[in-house]
Amino acid sequence: MKLWKTILAAAVLSLAAGTSAFAARTDLVIGIALEPPHLDPTAGAAAAIDEVLYANVFEGLTRIGPNGEVLPDLAESWTISDDGKVYTFKLHTGVKFHDGTDFDASDVKFSLDRARADNSVNAQKGLFAAIDTVDVVDPATVKVTLKNPQGSFLYNMGWGDAVIVAPESADTNKEKPIGTGPFKFQSWAKGSSITLVKSDTYWGTPASLDKAEFRIVPDAAAYVPALLSGDIQAFPFFDADSVAQVKDDPRFKVVIGSTEGETILSINNKKPPFDKLQVRQAISYALDRKAIIDGASAGLGLPIGSHMSPASKDYVDLTGRYPHDVAKAKELLKEAGLENGFKATLKLPPPAYARLGGEIIASQLRDVGIDLEIIPVEWAQWLDQVFTKKDYDLTIVSHTEPNDIDIYSRKDYYFNYDNPAFDKVIADLGVTSDEAKRKELLGQAQKILADDAVVGFLFELPKVGVWDAKLQGLWENAPIQANDLTKVKWSE
Repeated sequence: MKLWKTILAAAVLSLAAGTSAFAARTDLVIGIALEPPHLDPTAGAAAAIDEVLYANVFEGLTRIGPNGEVLPDLAESWTISDDGKVYTFKLHTGVKFHDGTDFDASDVKFSLDRARADNSVNAQKGLFAAIDTVDVVDPATVKVTLKNPQGSFLYNMGWGDAVIVAPESADTNKEKPIGTGPFKFQSWAKGSSITLVKSDTYWGTPASLDKAEFRIVPDAAAYVPALLSGDIQAFPFFDADSVAQVKDDPRFKVVIGSTEGETILSINNKKPPFDKLQVRQAISYALDRKAIIDGASAGLGLPIGSHMSPASKDYVDLTGRYPHDVAKAKELLKEAGLENGFKATLKLPPPAYARLGGEIIASQLRDVGIDLEIIPVEWAQWLDQVFTKKDYDLTIVSHTEPNDIDIYSRKDYYFNYDNPAFDKVIADLGVTSDEAKRKELLGQAQKILADDAVVGFLFELPKVGVWDAKLQGLWENAPIQANDLTKVKWSE
């Protein structure tokens, strides 16, 4: 009998150990290409900031879902006045920031007033331009009054730039981000990784993951070895040229989705000779989009003819406006007094689409007489030289912010574009909530940009995701720049 009991006890222990061994894991290592310059979504334009922190550490009044829909977040509900100008948000109660301080309506007022202040460093300050006043009704209610109706207001409040921060920690969020999300910041090993851990005090549905490490892998050639070794379990934004190496491996999922990443050959519109319409149009005619897409995105990008994602309901197909035509490009350069061509620089940030696309574009422009000197730059240099100081001729970048066609109306923006007719359309759009009228205005805006050849419109950046086949809940598409881990879990 004693022997039988001993055997039974051993079997129970063995079963328990086996159950533990086969339980779903709760940690995740995610590969990302770019290291954020800092960790405050309200103070920087780099997409890499939101790719780590959006919905994970920081939350807004609303949030953007995986299909681009507006969802409640810190605001559990809202009402809109009949004239469309007053939004009254009912906030979740019992919410705390990760440092233990309470969240309430005063934090919303602080965040929105801070974002729209004269001294604001918010990269998307225009999102808040329609706000007239922000009033605390009570700790769980905040009233936002707009200067005019704005059909995109609830969507705008779901951007990473509109997340709610606390006055106690706002000034230190760049190095130690403190939000209200399901994950809290644990550590940042500069040049290596950023680690988040599950928040035990989260007000909403707890995360399934206990720990998520965002590991910085700038070399695309390292993606496949990292996956095969198991060091990294997911690359939400994978190198398109490497997909063939893993697409038939049952251990991984390969998911091709859409993004909001308009990939463009940006042009400094005020710098001679690019201030001449014929020169910009010549560049557009010189571009062979198919060759660029094949070489820079493994043929997966979708061609665009203006600044709008083909996935958008308001997209107008203008890809036929400038067919590849070398003779036409040369003719336009001759009209501009540049029949012998000219020299210019092309500054290329690190992503493969820029570096690979740049080589192809330089070759295509050389065919029409434009000789480009390629200058590789790191992201910090690009942000400083190109985006901030406008010290460039041409560059290549994907604009991954959602519904951002209004950037061409910003007078201090790096394109240096100025067209009162376009500005009028954007201004009208800002005060229009009727969907049919908004669609008409967005169509007009797209056509003006194409006619003015403000930039060389190339393709919509595809979202190529590759991750362990047992992972569930990662986004297929990228309606905004985010790696939302709130519903990510391992299957058993």
